[in-house]
Amino acid sequence: MEVREADYTRPDTLNKALAGIDTLMMISGSEISQRVAQHCNVIDAAKQAGVRRMVHTSLLHAERSTLGLAPEHVETEALLHASGLSVTLLRNGWYTENYTASVGPAVANGVLIGSAGQGKIASAARADYADAAVALIAAGVPTPWPQALPALAVEAAKGALFDDGHVLAKLIGRSTTSLKESVAAALRQV
Repeated sequence: MEVREADYTRPDTLNKALAGIDTLMMISGSEISQRVAQHCNVIDAAKQAGVRRMVHTSLLHAERSTLGLAPEHVETEALLHASGLSVTLLRNGWYTENYTASVGPAVANGVLIGSAGQGKIASAARADYADAAVALIAAGVPTPWPQALPALAVEAAKGALFDDGHVLAKLIGRSTTSLKESVAAALRQV
């Protein structure tokens, strides 16, 4: 395995990192309000390096989502489609780890706090989404979180993160990792 440095915020690292790459999987950046610029850097470098196909992790129902994260995903998707590259979008739902990261403090304090009410969320572990990405590829196909999370929870309560089509499970050929399994794994880390 060859490891190459590729920093979305440093275009000078991207050209060298993408040399000789035919298919590139671009994982969505995690820095809210910086994603579009970062993704643009990667897309530009991919075109210059001769990449033919990009696979990108986007957001579930991005085009109609009311989540504050959606516009950055929609704009990135538009950039990808305008790039001239062959594009595969992986519209991931919510990561279960967004919740299991709070297991340690919840155990320590005796309470797990959330504000999504009765909202349903189609979450899956990052490993499940990674397996889905591998299956698609094999088949040919500064942190503002403290301000963003309450708004995300409000939209989740309205169903913005729910889909009961079980597409991910069908794609990876197994049930997704259950919340119980994810919490158990997180508890083993505490």
